Amino acid sequence: MMSLIHVFLFLIFGTLASLAMSRTIHETFIVDKHEQWMVDYNRKYESKLEKEKRLNIFKENLEYIESFNNGGNRSFKLSLNEFADMTQDKFIAAHTGYKMQGNPTLSESTSFMYQNVSDVPTSLDWRAQGAVTPVKFQGQCGCCWAFSAVAAIEGIVQIKTGSLISLSEQQLLDCSTDGGNRGCDGGQMVNAFEYVIRNQGLTTEESYPYQETQETCDTEKQINKVATINEYQMVPENDEEALLMVVASQPVSVAIEGHGQDFRFYSGGVFTGDCGNALSHAVTVVGYGTSEEGLNYWLVKNSWGETLGENGYIRIQRDANTPGGLCGIAMKASYPVM
Repeated sequence: MMSLIHVFLFLIFGTLASLAMSRTIHETFIVDKHEQWMVDYNRKYESKLEKEKRLNIFKENLEYIESFNNGGNRSFKLSLNEFADMTQDKFIAAHTGYKMQGNPTLSESTSFMYQNVSDVPTSLDWRAQGAVTPVKFQGQCGCCWAFSAVAAIEGIVQIKTGSLISLSEQQLLDCSTDGGNRGCDGGQMVNAFEYVIRNQGLTTEESYPYQETQETCDTEKQINKVATINEYQMVPENDEEALLMVVASQPVSVAIEGHGQDFRFYSGGVFTGDCGNALSHAVTVVGYGTSEEGLNYWLVKNSWGETLGENGYIRIQRDANTPGGLCGIAMKASYPVM
């Protein structure tokens, strides 16, 4: 018969062997997952060293996503996407871009034209009303501010004229350089609106296509000015009820804290994640509603392509009893006026 010491040693070595095998299987799973991810997103690396570095980042992100999704009943889920091999700092630098740089050139009306609106529908989706163009992709250029402003202008133009026209972010990127806008290094929607007013219009995406980098302002490409605005207004700060009044009438440009792990790997549901009010990203609110679970939400158009989130959109919790709204969504909201 085996002594108690032998039994004990047998159990210890057996457990260690099992753990070692489990780790090996887990590491193999991650390597295979990364290889498949590289195929899915056509990702290639310049060297083995670079690949190993990105694999380690991928592993950390994958483990975070799996831990989150296995962490209990939540209102939203995370999943791998094309940002899965990026560090947080790299992601923030390349794919956000809302920055309060300098003093914006404020010429907006001091009034709030929707202050007397009281009867708003319980839900609204401006996509269904034909006022939202397909989701676009800013790429590795921190000009979310341009995409947010363009989406808001596209919306009001369609509402007022009946024509949905895809407008040029590149024109804003190249030409809206006053008041603190710095192209791919960040900017603000109010300065973009200010430029459109001074320039007496914005041209089409087709006439002045997006290049994912700031170039010299091209006056020839913008001759065909198809969209004009008269002014812009700010939504009263930190007031989700006021924001609701505006969104019930038109899409609205907003700034949010959009750089957290939960936000960048969001794949669906109503976002209720860990999100403060350090505004870093610009998006466009194009509707609102209530989920089947009873959560009120804002319907938000992003500029990270159609493969992220819910076909390029994210539903952010509305009425979250958080100062400024969840992710600061009601802190710096603005809208163009025709």
